[in-house]
Amino acid sequence: MKKKTYPLPQLSHQSELIDTHCHLDMDAYRSDLDTVIQSAAQFGIKRIISIGIDYASSLQAVTIAEQHPNIFATIGFHPHDALKATAGALKNLTELTRYKSVVGYGEIGLDYVKKYAPRDVQIKTFSEQLHLAKELDLPVVIHDREAHEDTLNLIRSAGQLPRGGVLHCFSGDSRLAHEMTALGFYISIPGVVTFANAHLLHEIIRAVDLRYLLLETDGPFLAPTPFRGKRNEPKLLLYTAQKVAELKQITIDEVARVTTANAVRLFRLPGYTNHDQR
Repeated sequence: MKKKTYPLPQLSHQSELIDTHCHLDMDAYRSDLDTVIQSAAQFGIKRIISIGIDYASSLQAVTIAEQHPNIFATIGFHPHDALKATAGALKNLTELTRYKSVVGYGEIGLDYVKKYAPRDVQIKTFSEQLHLAKELDLPVVIHDREAHEDTLNLIRSAGQLPRGGVLHCFSGDSRLAHEMTALGFYISIPGVVTFANAHLLHEIIRAVDLRYLLLETDGPFLAPTPFRGKRNEPKLLLYTAQKVAELKQITIDEVARVTTANAVRLFRLPGYTNHDQR
């Protein structure tokens, strides 16, 4: 039987997308990383932000970014790895900011589903890293899983975050979306938006102004329909962009234009100027 193929949605030649959250350091990409990056660029995903989740992965994200001019990195300790975030480990982590490819602090936050680290440790580590991000003048990349109220309260308790941040892989409700955008945060949309049962996320996308949205794969996880359950990779971001365009009743090129500008602004990627305000 002939294998079914799924043509990728198309951008115009003038458009580009930015995958604002991908784990390029993970084993899923070890055998073909260069091909994954080249294939993404071929289809218009010309920049990718590789996300750190502990010291080792942050170092690897930086290493990849230093080898590829269109890849950027973030550093941080994921809530699953909060027990690793000793004072010494955090000091080592901050030393990575000497590399210009580091554009954000995260993935940090709270995860009350997996609970790989005790809740009190997660809260302490999250709070410490929010303050570190302020000191380092970096936007934060937030992981929030079934911890919406504590996440919001800790962000507020940290005081103003001049560089703002993004709530990655958004899973909250419309109230949380409103609260976060009011604090200067972006809402990041993963491939989950293509799932038929993602009704709440669909409602949020219809309601939230495109100026507050980013797009991400969270690769190698959360591949969009029609690749659900398989390895996700940056070029599949096109399916997410297409679904957002459908929900917003605009073109995929308009989604690309605005979300790319949002990502450039938040992470101060090449092309950003101080006059580039929302």
